[in-house]
Amino acid sequence: MSQGISIVVVERDPERAAMIHEALREAGETNVTIIAEQSGLAQRISERRPDLVLIDVNSPSRDVLEELTLASGPMERPVAIFVDRSDPGQTKAAIEAGVSAYVVDGMRPDRIKPVIDAAIARFHMFHKMRAELQATRAALEERKLTDRAKGMLMRARGITEDEAYALMRKTAMDKGMRIADVAQALVTAAELLK
Repeated sequence: MSQGISIVVVERDPERAAMIHEALREAGETNVTIIAEQSGLAQRISERRPDLVLIDVNSPSRDVLEELTLASGPMERPVAIFVDRSDPGQTKAAIEAGVSAYVVDGMRPDRIKPVIDAAIARFHMFHKMRAELQATRAALEERKLTDRAKGMLMRARGITEDEAYALMRKTAMDKGMRIADVAQALVTAAELLK
């Protein structure tokens, strides 16, 4: 487990909260905040800006999952939910909300460290995949824009695709711009002239 991470634990029962806090302390985590009230959870989590959120509930309500989604917690940080019993609908809703770990059979002190480690690893893996997907989508959009701009140049100047691309590349180099920016400027100018 990483040293020095801040953890928010959502637990209504003071005795269970104390047990969880002690288990985290024994695992080397000292920056732990307990939140007992689940209403307004999104705001409380956002205010504390933790590195990790642990939620211990019998069965997570739609409200709790909605609060997590509103807080953007699962997209910003790992979230692990410990539940007492399995419910396929709630499991699916938790995964869709971005929960990193959904652990059935409640929270036990001996399971906290491995679950936290797994939640953090899974969160980082999905965060990397989301970033790669976003970069791929952006590159595809730039490619479409560049192709559109090349087509416009080909029609307007009666040149080949390679010549259109070479002209855009030269313009980008001369202006200190990216080819996608030149393509955007060309498409925008053409739309204004219509």
